[in-house]
Amino acid sequence: MRTWRVGTFSMGASLLFLGIFLLLSQFFGMNLMQIMISWWPILLIVLGIEILLFLFLSKQEKPFLKYDFLSIFFVGVLGTIGIGFAVLSSTGIFDKVDDVLNREERTIDLPSFEHQINNDIKRVVINTDRNPLTIEGTTSKEISLFGTYRALVGPKEQLVTKAEEYVLIQEKGDTLYIQVKGLPSETVGPFDRYSSLSATILIPNDIKLEVNGNDNSIILKPRSLMSDWTIDQASDVAVQLQNTSDVKITATDIRNIDGNRNDWAITEETEASSQEMYGDRPEIKQAIFKTGQGKHHLQIMNSYQLNVSTVD
Repeated sequence: MRTWRVGTFSMGASLLFLGIFLLLSQFFGMNLMQIMISWWPILLIVLGIEILLFLFLSKQEKPFLKYDFLSIFFVGVLGTIGIGFAVLSSTGIFDKVDDVLNREERTIDLPSFEHQINNDIKRVVINTDRNPLTIEGTTSKEISLFGTYRALVGPKEQLVTKAEEYVLIQEKGDTLYIQVKGLPSETVGPFDRYSSLSATILIPNDIKLEVNGNDNSIILKPRSLMSDWTIDQASDVAVQLQNTSDVKITATDIRNIDGNRNDWAITEETEASSQEMYGDRPEIKQAIFKTGQGKHHLQIMNSYQLNVSTVD
């Protein structure tokens, strides 16, 4: 007659249940990690049932439990692994790993932003954080901001869900301050995530504008400029003017001007240096470009490169 050793039935039942769960996961697309996290308590249930059955079916007055230590050890290993998965899951690291493994590079539309300007606002100040920016003039009395961002994201993930997450706007007296924020990023080992934003902002062309470029690229399309604009500390600036514009561009402390330099009245340059032998030109301290009578002023300061073009 065979001796019933506690643990033998538990090991067999545990393997049976684990096999069933794994088989079902193939048909119903269940998450294998979630199975390992949620399956392990069955081990304790099965082992407890086996002990109760042994005590109930034993005909001895004082039954003595006999254990199959190899089976108990195997069940214990499986249980320990399951508990380990559960503990790690509680820290959120599994969700993080799953998020990283399912990320893909996508281009997503930014939530559009609009702000009506009242008649008390005479000046707009823009800080660009670390983002390139396209600024266009408009005849409407509102500021609009739209564009896209590119990032490594999960299938249903969005880094930006509302405009307030990437732009901040405040009014102080007669000045409207606009801060274009940086997008969320991660720099922790395998969880690195990068993102880049490409935005266009529409500014009324009859309001004074000041832009802090923070060493980013700026594209200006002022159209029919009817006020004074100033761009400071941009890495490179591209200006597109209409042929009918009445604008004077003053470039101050510019490293290089693209295009035909004869279109510019360069009034001051730094003295030639040893860098010229490598093809670099001396820094332009001040240069002027004019269309029409130059009634309205566009000032570009402290930038590495400047390009000006005219269109019909």
